[in-house]
Amino acid sequence: MFNRTRCLQITAALASISLLAGCGLLSDEGADEAKRIVVGTTSAPSTLDPAAAWDGSWELYRNVYQTLLAFPTGATKPQPDAAQSCEFTDAANESYRCTLRKGLKFSNGEPLDAKAVKHSLDRIRTIGSKVGPKDLFGSLDKIETPDALTVVFHLNTPDATFPLVLGSPAASLVAPKEYPADKVREDGKVTGSGPYVLDSYKEGSEAVLGNNASYAGFANRRNNGVTIRYFADSTTMLASLKAKEIDATYRGLSAAEIRDLQTPESHAAGVQVVENVGAEIRYLVFNPKDPVVAKLPVRQAIAQIVDRGVLVSKVYQGTAEPLYSMVPKGVVGHKTPFYDKYGHADVAKAKKILKDAGITQPVELTLWYTTDRYGSSTADEFTELKRQLDESLLFKVTLRSQPWKAFQEGYKGQEYPIFGRGWFPDFPDPDNFIAPFIGKENAVGTPYEPTEILTDLLPKTRREGDRSAGVHEFERAQQIFAEDVRLLPLWQGKLYVVSRDDIAGAERALDPQTVMQMWEFYRKTSW
Repeated sequence: MFNRTRCLQITAALASISLLAGCGLLSDEGADEAKRIVVGTTSAPSTLDPAAAWDGSWELYRNVYQTLLAFPTGATKPQPDAAQSCEFTDAANESYRCTLRKGLKFSNGEPLDAKAVKHSLDRIRTIGSKVGPKDLFGSLDKIETPDALTVVFHLNTPDATFPLVLGSPAASLVAPKEYPADKVREDGKVTGSGPYVLDSYKEGSEAVLGNNASYAGFANRRNNGVTIRYFADSTTMLASLKAKEIDATYRGLSAAEIRDLQTPESHAAGVQVVENVGAEIRYLVFNPKDPVVAKLPVRQAIAQIVDRGVLVSKVYQGTAEPLYSMVPKGVVGHKTPFYDKYGHADVAKAKKILKDAGITQPVELTLWYTTDRYGSSTADEFTELKRQLDESLLFKVTLRSQPWKAFQEGYKGQEYPIFGRGWFPDFPDPDNFIAPFIGKENAVGTPYEPTEILTDLLPKTRREGDRSAGVHEFERAQQIFAEDVRLLPLWQGKLYVVSRDDIAGAERALDPQTVMQMWEFYRKTSW
């Protein structure tokens, strides 16, 4: 927001300054460039089209696309962004109406009106990408646009979580002239209405974001643009931070690197670490198409052997904690059903489970993981899982890995018997740690249709506007997950933003969906 009084005060004090982006005091290009923030990450977008990504690509989307609602830092409920207001218009939570802000435009000058909203969300379902967010819109029946500023969403079932979906980057709004209704845009460009425009993009290397002059939404930009640099490994990224080639990092640093950065020596060298309580989780997925892991006793024996405490201690060194449910600690309804059922790691119990099922020979398993999505510690994590299972003498494990794009195609094609995934919440609600993993088509690509959850538990919770009212149902769903062992939760991580000590805003940079809000960063100025 432009603050004339504040700008005049600063002008009187200094000829040039780089604290407030809204003051517009810098006239030369070099000064403007000095206000640009450079952020490093190991998580590059898989695509620039939001209809075809349900992954870490959202990090970029949040900054270049707008959504009807959003989750500003500290918000517990979605707040208006492109919308002026939104609300359910019926007691059953089946009709949701949004009124748009007046005068919104995309960066190409197209109006962001009701028809553009309908186009943006309809194409997600029409394209139906296997790796896109279409499953998040399972309750959406149709969209009506009674006038240019009104959008009405008709749902096929009560769904109190629908506003939360609209507040996620899954519902990113795109310019109709630039994004085909029936296919993914593939020209390497972005046309959105978010705080930034994508000035240039080199796949796997760099995204240069400039301020969107026509932006109207909740974000208060505190810099003159951001350059995001994508690294293949955390070692190189950390070296760039220490060399002052980048200003901040998020995602991808190993536990050892985090611990190193928290030392007095690193602090003295001008590096600061901001720790956040996070809802990031890691887990294993079992593919029922594989004849070995399709057997429940095999899955139960693995669950009985895995020692989360040792895994977290050896690999993550205090930057994570054991997780015994898909719903992490800190989220409404969290329980510990995997601990309640399996207790501490016990090879003797696992051996009995297999023996009672007539399995007396070591079971051969292949575990898959991605090399470039979740950070450098992933390989160490799977090496430790292999050690634990091999040392039980009940399993013989082979490890396989792929870069994210190939890995994503593989698990969606049901090619892997067991594979590791990470999950960052689409929105802060227990539903988002249950619903995405079930159904014929789901986020992990392996059909899992627990009848009680699908037909009873989730429908009950989605009729409740008060999200805490469904605690009993969420607890029961977690218990079913532990009984079926189609997913095996491993650990819950903390979140870290690391920056040079001349950079401010790191403590506000993560929204409740753990997505980076680049506009919060700014360069400190002393006078």
